[in-house]
Amino acid sequence: MKKTNLGKLYLLPGTLGDSAPDLVLPEHNLQIIRRLNCFVVEELKTARRFLRKCGFTTDFEEVTFNILNEHTSPEEVPEFLSGAFEGTDIGLLSEAGCPAVADPGSGLVRAAHEKGIRVIPLSGPSSIILALMASGFNGQQFAFHGYLPVKEPERIKKIRDIEREVYKCGQTQIFIEAPYRNRQMIDSIIKTCSAGTMLSIAVNLTQEDEEIITDSVVNWKKRNYDPGKRPAVFIISK
Repeated sequence: MKKTNLGKLYLLPGTLGDSAPDLVLPEHNLQIIRRLNCFVVEELKTARRFLRKCGFTTDFEEVTFNILNEHTSPEEVPEFLSGAFEGTDIGLLSEAGCPAVADPGSGLVRAAHEKGIRVIPLSGPSSIILALMASGFNGQQFAFHGYLPVKEPERIKKIRDIEREVYKCGQTQIFIEAPYRNRQMIDSIIKTCSAGTMLSIAVNLTQEDEEIITDSVVNWKKRNYDPGKRPAVFIISK
């Protein structure tokens, strides 16, 4: 049973790019962010810059920041919640999109549940969900694979496995890639998948140069499309 005097853990989505926060985040989120003084963040410099863009005016010398990224040991994570036992609300802030979704933070959220700390997810942009919404594909059944293997033979094998699931179950398949490997990913997809398989690519979502294109693999071969080094979400379906 949750103790009512404990602080809460707020899951704070970030913008997907350099958008003004008030264009993509609810005012309710901004109000909560401005009153917090304890945050768990992936990178300190970018987190501070984002907070200032949200209208956060507290002196950072008076704010507690804990770093949670790939270098953080699992043993450290529960300690980031210690302030909640003194009634302090804590914000888990994503670098981009939603915390704990293709992003660090699930261990902290799990620890909060284990300790009886209330977890409050706030609305905000998710590139995965936005891309799925805009793809025209099955939104009732879908799977997210994160990053596919870097080496081409393993990547092609994974793409074959993913495409097989599309035709076996009708399940939409979603994955991402590091922006500097976007072109290699597209090349692997169009040379591996069947001509009639559908591919949707969503690039720089919520930004001014946002692009969302859905077409068959055979038509993608004619496009010679290069999204450049911009964040992209890849979705295949039938």
